[in-house]
Amino acid sequence: MKKLIPAYVRVPVLFFIVALTMEFFIDSGSKPAFIEYPMVALFLIFFLFILIAVEVTISAVDRVTYQLLSEEEKQSLEAEEEVSFTDSQWYKKMMGMLTKSSPMESEGALLLDHDYDGIKELDNDLPPWWKYLFIGTVIWGIAYFIHFEMLGGDNQEMELQKEIAEAQIALEEYKKTAPDLMNADNATVLTDAASLSKGKAIYEMNCAACHKVDGGGQIGPNLTDEHWILGGGIKNVYHTLMEGGRSGKGMVAWKAMLKPTEIQQVASYVLSLQGSNPADAKEAEGEIWKDDSIAETAESPVATN
Repeated sequence: MKKLIPAYVRVPVLFFIVALTMEFFIDSGSKPAFIEYPMVALFLIFFLFILIAVEVTISAVDRVTYQLLSEEEKQSLEAEEEVSFTDSQWYKKMMGMLTKSSPMESEGALLLDHDYDGIKELDNDLPPWWKYLFIGTVIWGIAYFIHFEMLGGDNQEMELQKEIAEAQIALEEYKKTAPDLMNADNATVLTDAASLSKGKAIYEMNCAACHKVDGGGQIGPNLTDEHWILGGGIKNVYHTLMEGGRSGKGMVAWKAMLKPTEIQQVASYVLSLQGSNPADAKEAEGEIWKDDSIAETAESPVATN
């Protein structure tokens, strides 16, 4: 496999697979995850160093193992396999810079004086790739400290609080237009035939027993005149349907049984019954209610040319 897919292909492919996987599973909004979350960038950089270190270590082991082979084994191996890219000059130069490993022939010059049961130790320096990784972590730690402790960068708790605040704002904006999350303040009268038809069906199923099918009133008050016990208009009727009527003797609250959109449809249908004058209508109850906003509009002077 290493002959078919060289290291300079394996390393970036694995790196980008991990980066894309993290991007897929981490919700970072419109920004890439490694920009929105610095710890993700740290992990990717660390992962890249690990990949390079693994490839360098494997190549170094392969090279040492190859040097330990006899001439016959080397010739047999070279006959079976094509010469790999590891034999190229640029690769040898790069590996020399990253490992600075000494050849087996100079092993005697690296042996330390102490001997323990025939086991001796080589005086090898740490490989440069390990030193570069260590220096990189120190630089990252300094940058991390400056960003979060000196410049007041957002930590995880602050990021969470900001995201919660943004989500709350988005939720409030959604509530303004979401039909199933409306309330009495933003309810409007529906006049289209489809909505009134749905409201009529709900009314006949749930309300007609007390108010009659024609809205003339029976146990409940007459819904076709101008008198209202708890106020008329879409907002008051919506609120009455949602929260219920007078305590102890009024209508039950329908908010647990009907959706806000359904209550809006029923309220709109009830208002459409105004002035229908059904036969045997119940006597008026409550007070005459008029929409002040409509009255103000009607009383305001109209500009003429």
